[in-house]
Amino acid sequence: MPINLTPNLPNAELLEQENVFTMPIERALHQDIRPLEIAILNLMPLKEQTELQILRMLGNSPLQTHVTFVSLETHESTHVSKEHMEQHYVPFSAIKHRKFDGMIITGAPVEMIPFEEVDYWPELCQIMEWTKTHVTSTYHICWGAQAALYYHYGIPKKILPQKMFGVFKHNRTEEKIDLLRGFDDEFLAPHSRHTYTPIEEVRKIPSLKILCTSDMAGVYLVVSRDKKQVFVTGHSEYDATTLRDEYERDLGKGLDIQMPYNYFPGDDPSRTPKKTWRSHANLLYSNWLNYWVYQETLYELE
Repeated sequence: MPINLTPNLPNAELLEQENVFTMPIERALHQDIRPLEIAILNLMPLKEQTELQILRMLGNSPLQTHVTFVSLETHESTHVSKEHMEQHYVPFSAIKHRKFDGMIITGAPVEMIPFEEVDYWPELCQIMEWTKTHVTSTYHICWGAQAALYYHYGIPKKILPQKMFGVFKHNRTEEKIDLLRGFDDEFLAPHSRHTYTPIEEVRKIPSLKILCTSDMAGVYLVVSRDKKQVFVTGHSEYDATTLRDEYERDLGKGLDIQMPYNYFPGDDPSRTPKKTWRSHANLLYSNWLNYWVYQETLYELE
Protein backbone atom coordinates (compact mmCIF):
# COMPACT_ATOMS: atom_id res chain seq x y z
CA MET A 1 0.00 0.00 0.00
CA PRO A 2 1.16 3.56 -0.60
CA ILE A 3 2.73 6.35 1.36
CA ASN A 4 0.65 9.53 1.31
CA LEU A 5 3.02 12.40 0.51
CA THR A 6 2.78 16.13 0.90
CA PRO A 7 2.49 18.00 -2.42
CA ASN A 8 5.71 18.64 -4.38
CA LEU A 9 8.03 16.62 -2.11
CA PRO A 10 11.30 16.53 -4.12
CA ASN A 11 11.79 12.79 -3.57
CA ALA A 12 8.31 11.85 -4.83
CA GLU A 13 9.45 11.54 -8.44
CA LEU A 14 12.45 9.40 -7.43
CA LEU A 15 10.22 7.09 -5.41
CA GLU A 16 7.89 6.69 -8.40
CA GLN A 17 10.85 5.88 -10.68
CA GLU A 18 11.94 3.19 -8.21
CA ASN A 19 8.46 1.64 -8.26
CA VAL A 20 7.78 2.60 -4.63
CA PHE A 21 4.01 2.93 -4.21
CA THR A 22 3.08 6.53 -3.34
CA MET A 23 -0.25 8.34 -3.50
CA PRO A 24 -1.28 12.01 -3.50
CA ILE A 25 -3.33 13.09 -0.49
CA GLU A 26 -6.28 13.93 -2.73
CA ARG A 27 -6.57 10.36 -4.01
CA ALA A 28 -6.11 8.84 -0.55
CA LEU A 29 -9.04 10.84 0.78
CA HIS A 30 -11.37 9.03 -1.63
CA GLN A 31 -10.47 5.62 -0.20
CA ASP A 32 -12.51 4.23 2.70
CA ILE A 33 -9.48 3.42 4.85
CA ARG A 34 -7.59 5.16 7.62
CA PRO A 35 -3.87 5.38 6.82
CA LEU A 36 -1.37 4.89 9.61
CA GLU A 37 -0.16 8.24 10.93
CA ILE A 38 3.64 8.11 11.12
CA ALA A 39 5.73 11.02 12.44
CA ILE A 40 9.40 11.19 11.46
CA LEU A 41 11.85 13.28 13.49
CA ASN A 42 14.69 13.60 10.97
CA LEU A 43 17.86 14.61 12.81
CA MET A 44 20.27 13.76 9.99
CA PRO A 45 21.99 16.70 8.26
CA LEU A 46 21.25 15.49 4.71
CA LYS A 47 17.48 15.67 5.16
CA GLU A 48 16.37 14.75 1.66
CA GLN A 49 18.66 11.72 1.49
CA THR A 50 17.32 10.37 4.78
CA GLU A 51 13.73 11.12 3.76
CA LEU A 52 14.18 9.04 0.62
CA GLN A 53 15.78 6.14 2.49
CA ILE A 54 13.05 5.89 5.11
CA LEU A 55 10.19 6.42 2.65
CA ARG A 56 11.51 3.49 0.61
CA MET A 57 11.22 1.30 3.70
CA LEU A 58 7.71 2.46 4.59
CA GLY A 59 6.56 2.15 1.00
CA ASN A 60 7.36 -1.55 0.90
CA SER A 61 4.60 -2.38 3.37
CA PRO A 62 1.04 -3.49 2.49
CA LEU A 63 -0.25 -0.74 4.81
CA GLN A 64 -1.14 2.78 3.77
CA THR A 65 0.82 5.38 5.71
CA HIS A 66 0.59 9.14 6.04
CA VAL A 67 3.94 10.68 6.93
CA THR A 68 4.52 13.89 8.90
CA PHE A 69 8.11 15.15 8.99
CA VAL A 70 8.84 16.89 12.29
CA SER A 71 11.49 19.56 12.87
CA LEU A 72 13.15 20.85 16.02
CA GLU A 73 12.59 24.41 17.13
CA THR A 74 15.80 24.71 19.15
CA HIS A 75 18.12 23.72 16.29
CA GLU A 76 18.44 25.12 12.77
CA SER A 77 19.34 22.73 9.96
CA THR A 78 22.20 23.99 7.82
CA HIS A 79 22.45 21.32 5.09
CA VAL A 80 19.00 21.84 3.60
CA SER A 81 17.17 24.89 2.32
CA LYS A 82 14.89 26.87 4.59
CA GLU A 83 12.18 26.57 1.93
CA HIS A 84 12.33 22.77 2.07
CA MET A 85 11.95 22.75 5.84
CA GLU A 86 9.08 25.23 5.79
CA GLN A 87 7.19 23.37 3.05
CA HIS A 88 7.66 19.76 4.15
CA TYR A 89 8.31 19.84 7.92
CA VAL A 90 6.22 20.94 10.86
CA PRO A 91 7.63 22.00 14.25
CA PHE A 92 7.01 19.72 17.19
CA SER A 93 4.85 22.35 18.90
CA ALA A 94 2.40 22.15 15.98
CA ILE A 95 1.76 18.41 16.40
CA LYS A 96 2.31 17.73 20.11
CA HIS A 97 -1.44 17.83 20.75
CA ARG A 98 -1.96 14.97 18.27
CA LYS A 99 -1.54 11.22 18.63
CA PHE A 100 0.32 9.05 16.11
CA ASP A 101 0.34 5.36 15.29
CA GLY A 102 4.10 5.31 14.92
CA MET A 103 7.15 7.54 15.08
CA ILE A 104 10.69 7.25 13.73
CA ILE A 105 13.56 9.11 15.39
CA THR A 106 16.67 9.04 13.21
CA GLY A 107 20.34 9.12 14.07
CA ALA A 108 22.42 12.29 14.19
CA PRO A 109 26.16 13.07 13.76
CA VAL A 110 26.62 14.13 17.39
CA GLU A 111 27.55 10.82 18.98
CA MET A 112 30.93 12.02 20.32
CA ILE A 113 29.20 14.80 22.28
CA PRO A 114 27.76 13.97 25.72
CA PHE A 115 23.98 13.79 25.46
CA GLU A 116 23.38 16.74 27.77
CA GLU A 117 25.72 18.94 25.71
CA VAL A 118 23.83 18.46 22.43
CA ASP A 119 22.16 21.83 21.77
CA TYR A 120 18.70 20.35 21.22
CA TRP A 121 18.84 17.72 24.00
CA PRO A 122 16.10 19.31 26.18
CA GLU A 123 13.69 19.45 23.24
CA LEU A 124 14.52 15.88 22.21
CA CYS A 125 13.87 14.74 25.79
CA GLN A 126 10.49 16.47 25.64
CA ILE A 127 9.67 14.62 22.42
CA MET A 128 10.82 11.24 23.76
CA GLU A 129 8.69 11.74 26.88
CA TRP A 130 5.73 12.74 24.68
CA THR A 131 6.03 9.50 22.65
CA LYS A 132 5.19 7.48 25.77
CA THR A 133 1.62 8.80 25.76
CA HIS A 134 1.05 9.96 22.18
CA VAL A 135 2.63 7.25 19.98
CA THR A 136 1.73 3.56 19.73
CA SER A 137 5.29 2.47 18.86
CA THR A 138 8.49 4.47 18.31
CA TYR A 139 11.38 3.26 16.13
CA HIS A 140 14.81 4.70 17.02
CA ILE A 141 17.83 4.58 14.69
CA CYS A 142 21.59 4.58 15.58
CA TRP A 143 22.31 7.67 17.75
CA GLY A 144 18.57 8.08 18.15
CA ALA A 145 18.50 4.58 19.69
CA GLN A 146 21.42 5.39 22.00
CA ALA A 147 19.78 8.66 23.06
CA ALA A 148 16.47 6.95 23.81
CA LEU A 149 18.09 4.09 25.74
CA TYR A 150 19.89 6.72 27.82
CA TYR A 151 16.83 8.90 28.37
CA HIS A 152 14.31 6.14 29.09
CA TYR A 153 16.55 3.63 30.89
CA GLY A 154 19.77 5.41 31.88
CA ILE A 155 21.91 3.17 29.64
CA PRO A 156 25.12 5.04 28.69
CA LYS A 157 26.94 4.99 25.38
CA LYS A 158 30.65 4.13 25.21
CA ILE A 159 33.30 5.39 22.78
CA LEU A 160 34.81 2.81 20.42
CA PRO A 161 38.57 2.65 19.77
CA GLN A 162 37.78 3.02 16.07
CA LYS A 163 34.64 3.65 14.07
CA MET A 164 32.22 0.74 13.64
CA PHE A 165 32.01 1.08 9.90
CA GLY A 166 30.83 -1.44 7.36
CA VAL A 167 28.38 -4.28 6.79
CA PHE A 168 28.30 -6.86 9.58
CA LYS A 169 26.76 -10.29 10.12
CA HIS A 170 24.06 -10.48 12.80
CA ASN A 171 22.25 -13.30 14.56
CA ARG A 172 18.73 -13.42 15.93
CA THR A 173 18.61 -14.34 19.61
CA GLU A 174 14.82 -14.79 19.83
CA GLU A 175 12.63 -17.13 17.84
CA LYS A 176 8.98 -16.57 18.71
CA ILE A 177 8.51 -12.83 18.31
CA ASP A 178 6.51 -11.20 15.54
CA LEU A 179 9.03 -8.43 14.85
CA LEU A 180 11.44 -11.10 13.55
CA ARG A 181 8.97 -13.05 11.43
CA GLY A 182 10.62 -14.12 8.19
CA PHE A 183 14.13 -13.26 9.38
CA ASP A 184 16.99 -15.56 8.46
CA ASP A 185 19.05 -16.89 11.37
CA GLU A 186 21.91 -14.75 10.04
CA PHE A 187 21.56 -11.48 8.17
CA LEU A 188 23.63 -8.43 7.20
CA ALA A 189 23.17 -4.81 8.25
CA PRO A 190 25.31 -1.65 7.96
CA HIS A 191 26.77 0.31 10.88
CA SER A 192 28.41 3.73 10.90
CA ARG A 193 29.13 4.99 14.42
CA HIS A 194 31.88 5.89 16.89
CA THR A 195 30.04 4.74 20.00
CA TYR A 196 28.24 1.63 21.22
CA THR A 197 25.63 0.49 23.71
CA PRO A 198 27.07 -1.98 26.29
CA ILE A 199 25.09 -5.21 26.03
CA GLU A 200 25.59 -5.95 29.72
CA GLU A 201 23.83 -2.68 30.59
CA VAL A 202 20.84 -3.59 28.42
CA ARG A 203 20.57 -6.99 30.13
CA LYS A 204 20.13 -5.27 33.49
CA ILE A 205 16.78 -3.79 32.41
CA PRO A 206 13.96 -6.35 32.84
CA SER A 207 11.58 -4.41 30.56
CA LEU A 208 13.99 -4.63 27.59
CA LYS A 209 14.65 -7.61 25.33
CA ILE A 210 17.63 -8.10 23.01
CA LEU A 211 16.51 -9.60 19.70
CA CYS A 212 19.64 -9.48 17.50
CA THR A 213 23.37 -9.17 18.10
CA SER A 214 26.61 -9.25 16.12
CA ASP A 215 29.93 -10.75 17.18
CA MET A 216 31.70 -7.71 15.74
CA ALA A 217 29.14 -4.89 15.96
CA GLY A 218 27.59 -5.80 19.31
CA VAL A 219 23.95 -5.36 20.23
CA TYR A 220 21.83 -4.49 17.20
CA LEU A 221 18.10 -4.76 17.89
CA VAL A 222 16.56 -4.09 21.31
CA VAL A 223 12.86 -3.68 22.10
CA SER A 224 10.68 -2.87 25.07
CA ARG A 225 8.49 -5.77 26.11
CA ASP A 226 5.35 -3.63 25.77
CA LYS A 227 6.15 -3.08 22.03
CA LYS A 228 6.17 0.71 22.44
CA GLN A 229 9.88 1.15 21.68
CA VAL A 230 12.28 -0.30 19.11
CA PHE A 231 16.01 0.49 19.19
CA VAL A 232 18.19 -0.27 16.14
CA THR A 233 21.89 0.54 16.52
CA GLY A 234 22.67 0.29 12.79
CA HIS A 235 21.36 1.80 9.56
CA SER A 236 19.30 -0.82 7.74
CA GLU A 237 17.69 2.00 5.71
CA TYR A 238 21.02 2.99 4.11
CA ASP A 239 21.37 2.97 0.32
CA ALA A 240 23.97 0.75 -1.36
CA THR A 241 26.36 3.69 -1.77
CA THR A 242 25.84 5.55 1.53
CA LEU A 243 28.86 4.03 3.26
CA ARG A 244 30.96 4.75 0.17
CA ASP A 245 29.88 8.38 0.24
CA GLU A 246 30.76 8.65 3.94
CA TYR A 247 34.14 6.99 3.31
CA GLU A 248 35.02 9.34 0.44
CA ARG A 249 33.80 12.35 2.45
CA ASP A 250 36.08 11.50 5.38
CA LEU A 251 39.02 10.77 3.11
CA GLY A 252 38.49 14.16 1.50
CA LYS A 253 38.64 15.77 4.93
CA GLY A 254 41.92 14.03 5.66
CA LEU A 255 40.42 12.00 8.50
CA ASP A 256 41.91 8.72 9.66
CA ILE A 257 39.10 6.49 8.40
CA GLN A 258 39.34 2.76 7.67
CA MET A 259 37.72 1.17 4.65
CA PRO A 260 34.17 -0.03 5.39
CA TYR A 261 34.30 -3.65 6.51
CA ASN A 262 32.79 -6.31 4.22
CA TYR A 263 31.46 -3.66 1.84
CA PHE A 264 33.39 -3.07 -1.37
CA PRO A 265 33.60 -6.16 -3.63
CA GLY A 266 37.08 -7.58 -3.15
CA ASP A 267 37.84 -4.67 -0.77
CA ASP A 268 38.36 -2.57 -3.88
CA PRO A 269 36.95 0.98 -3.40
CA SER A 270 36.82 1.46 -7.17
CA ARG A 271 34.13 -1.23 -7.47
CA THR A 272 30.45 -0.50 -6.95
CA PRO A 273 29.15 -1.89 -3.63
CA LYS A 274 26.12 -4.18 -3.50
CA LYS A 275 23.14 -3.69 -1.18
CA THR A 276 23.35 -7.03 0.62
CA TRP A 277 20.96 -6.02 3.45
CA ARG A 278 17.89 -4.95 1.41
CA SER A 279 15.65 -7.92 2.29
CA HIS A 280 16.37 -7.64 6.01
CA ALA A 281 15.73 -3.88 5.99
CA ASN A 282 12.38 -4.16 4.22
CA LEU A 283 11.25 -6.98 6.50
CA LEU A 284 12.21 -5.13 9.68
CA TYR A 285 10.23 -2.02 8.74
CA SER A 286 7.22 -3.92 7.41
CA ASN A 287 7.08 -6.15 10.51
CA TRP A 288 7.24 -3.08 12.75
CA LEU A 289 4.48 -1.33 10.82
CA ASN A 290 2.24 -4.38 10.77
CA TYR A 291 2.71 -6.13 14.10
CA TRP A 292 3.84 -3.31 16.40
CA VAL A 293 1.90 -0.40 14.93
CA TYR A 294 -1.14 -1.50 12.88
CA GLN A 295 -2.04 -4.49 15.07
CA GLU A 296 -1.65 -2.49 18.29
CA THR A 297 -3.03 0.95 17.47
CA LEU A 298 -6.58 2.20 17.96
CA TYR A 299 -8.74 3.03 14.96
CA GLU A 300 -9.71 6.34 16.54
CA LEU A 301 -6.32 7.76 17.50
CA GLU A 302 -7.67 10.67 19.52
